[in-house]
Amino acid sequence: MSKLKKLYLETSAWNFYFADDAPEKQAATLQFFEQVKQGAYEIFISNIVLKEIAKASKQKSQLLFDLITEYQPQKLETNQSALNLAEKYLAQNVLPARAIADSKHAAIATVYELDALISWNLKHLANLRKMEKINGVNLTEGYSKRLELITPMEVSNEE
Repeated sequence: MSKLKKLYLETSAWNFYFADDAPEKQAATLQFFEQVKQGAYEIFISNIVLKEIAKASKQKSQLLFDLITEYQPQKLETNQSALNLAEKYLAQNVLPARAIADSKHAAIATVYELDALISWNLKHLANLRKMEKINGVNLTEGYSKRLELITPMEVSNEE
C-alpha cells in the first residue's frame, strides 16, 4: 500500500470550491475535494492561507473557514526556515516582490517536504517555469525533494 500524497492547499484551491463564475475550474476543484473526502490525500494549510481568507468579505471568509473546518487539513507552522526560503525566492526574482504570500506557500510546502502545492494561481505558482525555478532555489538551499506545483485538475487518483 502506497503512502498518501501530502498536498499543501494554497488559498486559491479553497476559493475555487465556490467559484461559480469559473464552472470548469470549480468542477475540477469539487472533484478534487471529493477525492480528499475519500481519503486519497493528506492535506495541509498554513496560517498564510487563514490570513488570506480573513481578508475576504465576511460572507466569503465564513464559507471558506467552514470548508476548512469540514476538511480538517493539518496546519503547518510558518517557521524561520520557511521564511528564509521565501525570501530567497523573492531575492532571486523567482517570484515578484508583491507575491510574498505565494513565496511563503511554496517555501512552507518545501520545508515540510510535501509532495505538491495545489493552486489555481497559474501566474505565480502552478506553472512549469515557476516550478523549475522554485525547485532550483530549493536544491541550492539543500532541499532535495522535488515540489510539484499543480492545479486541482492535475491531481487525480488514477494510480
